Amino acid sequence: MPFSLKILGSSSATPAYGRFPTSQLLQIEQEFFLIDCGEGTQFQLLRYRCKPNRIGHILISHLHGDHFYGLVGLLATMNLGGRTEPLHLHGPPPLEEVITGQFRCSETWLHYPVHFHPLEPVASVIFESETVTVSTVPLQHGLACTGFVFREKPRKRRLNKDALPENLSPHQLRRLKDGKDVHDEHGNLLYTNHQLTLPPRPSLSYAYCSDTAYHEPIVEHIRNVDLLYHEATFLASEAARAADTRHSTTVQAAAIAQLAGAKRLLIGHFSARYKDLQPFLDEARSVFPATDLATEGSTFSLAE
Repeated sequence: MPFSLKILGSSSATPAYGRFPTSQLLQIEQEFFLIDCGEGTQFQLLRYRCKPNRIGHILISHLHGDHFYGLVGLLATMNLGGRTEPLHLHGPPPLEEVITGQFRCSETWLHYPVHFHPLEPVASVIFESETVTVSTVPLQHGLACTGFVFREKPRKRRLNKDALPENLSPHQLRRLKDGKDVHDEHGNLLYTNHQLTLPPRPSLSYAYCSDTAYHEPIVEHIRNVDLLYHEATFLASEAARAADTRHSTTVQAAAIAQLAGAKRLLIGHFSARYKDLQPFLDEARSVFPATDLATEGSTFSLAE
């Protein structure tokens, strides 16, 4: 089943060189999560043929404008597009006042329910479904900021098509996927589960670490993730600038990935002072080779 990440925006405070402010779209099976919503997000969704009304959750890491200035416009467009399905909005507590105030002043009335879930800068589970658990990670930035960790729940066992008898009913096949044995109508054992199934595929995970200074305590929350996004606003030569602004450098992001045992690293939130991003990739890969740039239009699919 799908587990893929589409990068909509990779720039930091201002758009530059065709780069948009931060936004990402994560699909886990049939659930869609929009992570941050910088200015221009809805244009990027259209550009990459992503359907906004499929989004069930929007998660805002913090209230710096490059992470949420696109939100009001997107919510209004969803309304004009005839959305009726509920939308879950997760963000810092003041975000609710920002949204309701703008809609009140513009006399905009949404025809779909928006359920606001305030986030506190502590580690906690904020959403859980049959397939995934979403948790927050406290980050170190100039104001309250949280990252997000998405972890699939254990998957069901897989049917071994080479071993399956032809006469099994849909009910019996469901029992096999649930890890149960197959019996006849009298309760007699026909097949054990392990005779006809294969172990489940590994569950996948993604961690999103938005704006943050280098902060090793986050490692315990993101350990062993399959894919890690960690901001890398500056090159290593600007470490002092990164510390002053509570951002990270390329090598610091790579060091966190290494400490966490992540399988892959994505870096983004690039400062507008840089046009060429190849040095970012080179520096990060010198510490953590399995690094890629989280640039606009890139899609990262996790193998099952």
